[in-house]
Amino acid sequence: MKPVVLFWVQHLLGSGHLRRTAAIARALAARGVDAVVASGGFPLSNLDLGDARLIQLPALRAADEGFSGLIDQAGEPASGSLMAARQNQLTGLLDTLQPAALVTETFPFGRRQLRHEVLGLLDHAGGLERPPVTVCSVRDILQRPSKPERFDTMLALALERFDHILVHGDPRLAAFGETFPHAAALGQRLIHTGYIAADWAPPEDRDGAGADEVIVSAGSGATGAALLAAARQARALSGQAANRTWRLLSGEPHAANPGGDAGEKSEQGIIIENNRADFRDLLARCAVSVSQGGYNTITDLIAARARAVVVPYVGEGETEQTERSRRLAALGSVIMLDEADLAPRVAGAGRGRGL
Repeated sequence: MKPVVLFWVQHLLGSGHLRRTAAIARALAARGVDAVVASGGFPLSNLDLGDARLIQLPALRAADEGFSGLIDQAGEPASGSLMAARQNQLTGLLDTLQPAALVTETFPFGRRQLRHEVLGLLDHAGGLERPPVTVCSVRDILQRPSKPERFDTMLALALERFDHILVHGDPRLAAFGETFPHAAALGQRLIHTGYIAADWAPPEDRDGAGADEVIVSAGSGATGAALLAAARQARALSGQAANRTWRLLSGEPHAANPGGDAGEKSEQGIIIENNRADFRDLLARCAVSVSQGGYNTITDLIAARARAVVVPYVGEGETEQTERSRRLAALGSVIMLDEADLAPRVAGAGRGRGL
């Protein structure tokens, strides 16, 4: 009988948290584990789970970039009945699956909005005849909290509720202790796993989609509209890159082309389309990538060895993308452009690196 690992994951704006969890679950499933992902965010297209299983909870997302609240798929504030339905579904999964391990993505180092849900899940798991090993799966750099005392709460929950803290990064680039000051107190619970990236091999066809193009991507959230709009206007100002095709990719393509049709190539040499499953292939062939600095995008850029301009998302005090991008820029791996400086002429100039 296969061992079962149950993942709890909630993406609120972008899709990175779910896609990273899916990559881990897919790898476990390929090794004979029954990996089950309980996702509480809005459903995603092009989500590769391999032989892992997806359980969709009643979906929630952040009401805005400031995470002022949670809304359902109708755009209404999350109701008590919806939250109860989620909790019942999760406890039912525990009873049915009897997992050997329970993995929570980010919590207790984030996702405070879902605190009661996750604590209820952990409470129920602890009451099973054979309680599962409890694991936190978290990226290498934490968003800095507005109240430093929240670090104390994170530590208390980690020590009380979790057997292992798996940090998905390399301490040579960013040790967990750099953004979580109590990391040493976690002792042997804390394990740096290295960066999480899907298995991929560079395409043999170097002349396929993306070849010698400028690839502009804004992830799967709604936070990249300014980057896409600036890039669309930057093409005419970009010197020799104005002769290249610029391909703009987004989970919300109309943000880059208001009133236009996704997938339509204009006379100006611009393609606007939905995110593609072959994104890494595009990066491997492109002349240069222009993107935000989310965890998954960064690992894709490194894997594809793409020349990259990164514009970290900084809305509502976000710091995580900037901290990782600065480290990579210092190593010469990317060129970093501050979001505050984003304008068509700056984007077109590429900050000194010829296109």
